[in-house]
Amino acid sequence: MAIDPGFLEELRARTPLTSVIGRRVKLARSGRNWKGCCPFHGEKTPSFYVYDDHFHCFGCGAHGDVISFVMQIEGKPFPEAVQELASAAGMEVPVQTQAARQVMDHARTLEDVLTAAQKIWSAALWRPEGRAGLDYLLGRGLTRETITAFGLGWASEGRGDLVKALAHDGITPEKMAEAGLMRVDEGGKPKGELFWGRVTFPIRDRRGRLVSFGGRILGDGQPKYLNGPETPLFSKRRLLFGLDRARAAVRAPRPRGEASPALVVVEGYMDVIALHQAGFTGAVAPLGTALTAEQLEVLWQVNALPILCFDGDGAGRRAAIKASETALPMLKAGHSLRLCLLPEGEDPDSMVRGRGAPAVAELFANAQPLADVLFDLLTAGMSAPGPEERAALRSRLTEAAALIPDRALAAEYRSTLLDRFFAKFRGSRGGRG
Repeated sequence: MAIDPGFLEELRARTPLTSVIGRRVKLARSGRNWKGCCPFHGEKTPSFYVYDDHFHCFGCGAHGDVISFVMQIEGKPFPEAVQELASAAGMEVPVQTQAARQVMDHARTLEDVLTAAQKIWSAALWRPEGRAGLDYLLGRGLTRETITAFGLGWASEGRGDLVKALAHDGITPEKMAEAGLMRVDEGGKPKGELFWGRVTFPIRDRRGRLVSFGGRILGDGQPKYLNGPETPLFSKRRLLFGLDRARAAVRAPRPRGEASPALVVVEGYMDVIALHQAGFTGAVAPLGTALTAEQLEVLWQVNALPILCFDGDGAGRRAAIKASETALPMLKAGHSLRLCLLPEGEDPDSMVRGRGAPAVAELFANAQPLADVLFDLLTAGMSAPGPEERAALRSRLTEAAALIPDRALAAEYRSTLLDRFFAKFRGSRGGRG
């Protein structure tokens, strides 16, 4: 029985693994994760670990996600396990019609198109035609190993070159347009390649499947960075560049006492790649948009306290305020954010190259709680506000806290923000009236 991968992904996201396993296994906290005695083999010392989206027993090797756990523990076939979990989550398993199967086959076909383009572009980067792109990447401090690991490539400056190359594999311009490799006219017909004369960055979903590309032009052309359009495979609002690598790094089992890498959101492709190369393997970035609610949900599925890192300029501060406003209505006990603002004129890439990994590590270690950063951002530039300004600021602070749906958490935020307000702006002026 084939079931839409998108439905299965949503089912896994909506079904807390610890709750399902916790009904069968007595679990105890172990750092950010949980552990207990394995239900699949007899043991007295816990070696069964539960992470946000998978379990692993270091004793017998049992491993899987929430669906495979139900299959193994209850002896159910895949369709029945999915049906049981879907019913508990209030979801309806999609009927596998011929049309649904065609949609799934079509999506796989589009992935094949992207894979064919990736082979062409990654190979071109190392040939004379891609020398400008390779020199650019090496000049930015990337090693050849990093360039290969991330699958970076070069889309030649000859418009129509990719169409000709993919035609040898039987791939039409229409199929290229569906996969996001070509522009379309008002009638939906292909009218030109999207990527040419650019360094290319493969974009993968959280499980590592190729879904789109980004491109960076060399020189002064615009736009400097370009992402593929929305397709059946690619939704900018739901994906983060580098998430597949960061997710694996954050979730990987580690020796006792060794901390997992921080999950850090930065602003661009090169920031992510430079940080990974420097050892910060939890780095991800949005895809040309401000951080969305969907992306926050994805982050919290990986780690309960990710760090948002913004460039140290006016645009970075505005982005931090917008991200805070997006996050507040989604906060709940046990899920929040830390934020850090880089020094003026710096971005993570320049920090790594100019100041070194230790300086970046210190910056991430000193990331501040959301409430503190929110207060600092909302009060920026205020030194001696008058009564009217103080009243307006106090209203902004209470309104920000009121965005949080969890009443207890909203009350804590209100108290924290107002305590800082009175400490900073009231001083010895008396009470809170």
